Amino acid sequence: MFRKILIANRGEIALRVIWACKELGIKSVAVHSDVDSDSLHVRFADESICIGPAPSSQSYLRIPAIIAAAEISNADAIHPGYGFLSENAEFAEICETCNITFIGPSPETIALMGNKAQAKLTMKKAGVPVLPGSDGPVESADAAAGMAKEMGYPVILKASAGGGGKGMRVVHSEKELSQAYDMAQSEADAAFGNKDLYIEKFLEDPRHIEVQVLGDKYGNVIHLNERECSIQRRHQKLIEEAPSPALTPMLRKELCETAVRGAKAVNYRTAGTMEFLYDSGKFYFMEMNTRIQVEHPVTENITSVDLIKAQILAAAGDKMIYRQKDIRIIGHSIECRINAEDPFRFTPSPGKISTFHPPGGPGVRVDATAYSGCVISPYYDSLIAKLIVRAPTRNDCILRMKRALESFIVEGIKTNIPLHLKIMESRRFRAGKLSTRFLDSILPRSGNNNGH
Repeated sequence: MFRKILIANRGEIALRVIWACKELGIKSVAVHSDVDSDSLHVRFADESICIGPAPSSQSYLRIPAIIAAAEISNADAIHPGYGFLSENAEFAEICETCNITFIGPSPETIALMGNKAQAKLTMKKAGVPVLPGSDGPVESADAAAGMAKEMGYPVILKASAGGGGKGMRVVHSEKELSQAYDMAQSEADAAFGNKDLYIEKFLEDPRHIEVQVLGDKYGNVIHLNERECSIQRRHQKLIEEAPSPALTPMLRKELCETAVRGAKAVNYRTAGTMEFLYDSGKFYFMEMNTRIQVEHPVTENITSVDLIKAQILAAAGDKMIYRQKDIRIIGHSIECRINAEDPFRFTPSPGKISTFHPPGGPGVRVDATAYSGCVISPYYDSLIAKLIVRAPTRNDCILRMKRALESFIVEGIKTNIPLHLKIMESRRFRAGKLSTRFLDSILPRSGNNNGH
C-alpha cells in the first residue's frame, strides 16, 4: 500500500480523495495555488505545498511543479482527480518515469481514448455500436461535406483531442458546413493545440447515458451499472441520476456488458466511464472518460462501492475484491451540481460566501469545497458543492432532493439552486422524459445550445 499520496487537484474532489486516504491509513499531500491557501483541501491534508499563482496554467497544470512537490514530500503516488491533468498522457508517463504511481490508467490507454476519433475506431473494432461517421480526422471541409451528404444532415463536427463541448459544431445544411468547419478547427486548436476534427451523424434529441466500469491490473473488469446524465447546458452536466429511468433490465444488461467489452479492449485497469447516446431503443458509443467522474457519488449510493478507494487499491496492485454478481442496484440516487452562477443567465458569481449551511437528514450527502466566509475565485470552475440524495424509489428521491435544495442556504453569491428546484418541480423531469435538450423545455430562451 502507498505511504503517501499527493492530490494534483483542488476543491471537492481533492477533499474526497483525502477522506479516502484517511480511511485507508495513507498520508495525503495537498497542492494549491496562492489564492487557494485557505481552501478546505489544504486544511485537511496532512501536508500542503504551494505550486504557483492563481491561473491554472501557472499552478494546477504545471507538471514540473507538481512532480517537484511529490518529490519534496516523498509521495509515492499521485491522484489526479478530474479535470486539470487527469487525462494527460504525458503527465501519467512522467509520473512513471519518476517512479511515482499515477492513480489512473496507463499513459497508452489515456492517449488512445483521449483521441476521440481513434477511440471510436477502437470501440468499433471491439463490436461496440458507434454512430455513422469518419474513422479518423477529416482532412478538409470538402471531405466533411462529402461524408455529410452520404450520412444525411444534421451532422456534428468534433475536435479529435477534445471534450467539454469545445471544438464542436452542429451542422444542419451544406451551406453551413464550411464556416462551421473553420470555426470548430480554430476552437480545437486554441483549446487543445490540435486542429483535427472528425464528423459523425447528429442525433437531435438523444439521452446521455454512461456506464461506470472498474478494472484492475489482472485483466478483471466489471461494471457498476449506468447513470443518466441527460440534463446539460452547453454539453456541461447539471444533474445526474442512477439508475437511468429509461432502461429496461434487458437493455441495461446489454448496455453494461457492451461497456465492459469496450473497457477490456483497451486493457482498462482503474475506474472509468463509457459514455453513450441513447435514442429510439438504440445506444451508440460517444467517448470514454479515463478518470473518476464528478457524478461518481450516485453510483456509490446505489452500489455501496467506494470508487476512490477502489482506484487507490487498483493502482497499488490489489486484485479487485468485487465480482460482477456482487454488484446490485439498491434504490435510486440523484446529484445536483451547485454552481456559483446566476441560475438563469448562467453568468459566474464569484465573491465571498457570507453564509453556507448545507442540508442534512436521512439519505443526504454534500460534497463541498465551500464554507461560510470563503471566497469563490473567478479563476476556476464554478462548482462549489454537489448535493447527492438517495431513497428507495426515484419519486422518493425527487421529493428528498427538493426538500434538501429548499434547506440549502448559500448567501453572499448567487447559485443555481433555484434552477435545480425548477427542474425538480418539472412534470417532464418527474416523468423521466429526459434528453440533452431538456433545458429547452423549461428555459426556451436560455440559449442552451445543447446537443451531445
